[in-house]
Amino acid sequence: MVVYLDVIWLLNLLVDSMLLWLTSILLKRRVKWWRIGMGGLIGSILIFLPLTPIGFLANNAAIKISFSLIMVFTVFGFRRMKYYFSCLMTFYFTTFLLGGILIGTHYLLSFQLDYSSSLFMASIKGFGDPISWIFVMFGIPAAWYFSRKRIETFEMAKIEYEQLVKVSIEINHIRMSFNGLIDSGNKLYDPISNMPVMIASIKGQQALPKEIIELAQNPDGFMDGSISLSEEWTDKLRFIPAKSVGKSNQLLTAFKPDQLMIFKGDESWVVKKGLISFTNQSLSGDGEFDCIVHPKMVSGISIKTAS
Repeated sequence: MVVYLDVIWLLNLLVDSMLLWLTSILLKRRVKWWRIGMGGLIGSILIFLPLTPIGFLANNAAIKISFSLIMVFTVFGFRRMKYYFSCLMTFYFTTFLLGGILIGTHYLLSFQLDYSSSLFMASIKGFGDPISWIFVMFGIPAAWYFSRKRIETFEMAKIEYEQLVKVSIEINHIRMSFNGLIDSGNKLYDPISNMPVMIASIKGQQALPKEIIELAQNPDGFMDGSISLSEEWTDKLRFIPAKSVGKSNQLLTAFKPDQLMIFKGDESWVVKKGLISFTNQSLSGDGEFDCIVHPKMVSGISIKTAS
């Protein structure tokens, strides 16, 4: 029998890449196509393992799991354990789901109910195979729990995805873009002008002046005189009273932008009244967003853009 190893490898590469791509779709996480291709390439290496001196490890479960760990890491990276574990479990869920559909379809179309078949009679004799009964008894509850957890993850990702927007800020000829999350619990207002306040993380931003970055790290620096601002920034500076965990009263520094726009799909909002409070802390452990948008900022009239 002739085995076309190159065809088998190509098929395995495409299937692994498709599984990783479907995983990113379910999690609503954007990944680069070359990372998906690289992950599929790593998974397809298993095809050549039986041809090596360590070919006896090809069917080892630990080796297969190790390859899947590397594949998920290559595509999605590692930001924290919960993020990585969610990607890994979703990848397994997608693999088992598609595998189950393929196997079920195969038996639906090809299985013949022949009572004279010795194989069929052997499978139903007495109580059947005791190992299969044990597998069903423990496997069904485990599969139900696994599926329920994955579905809950999908629902939370869907809710978060629907609340994600793009934010464009221009202040003192500096333009910045953020991935924003509309937070209905954000009730932060300027008590004088009644303007809603948006919180934006500038961690890793290099466009802002050094003193603004220092002010984001130490909001009290302007009041005690350790941080001085130029006139163009001082004119836009506002102080917002706020409460947080562990602190009953504190002042946040915020700035009035020259232009503030919010984009979602084919809609955009020009926010005429709004303030921006910069922080140097990460707002999302998963890196999905770096800006918390006040719900009042998207309650105005939206502008439809041509698709």
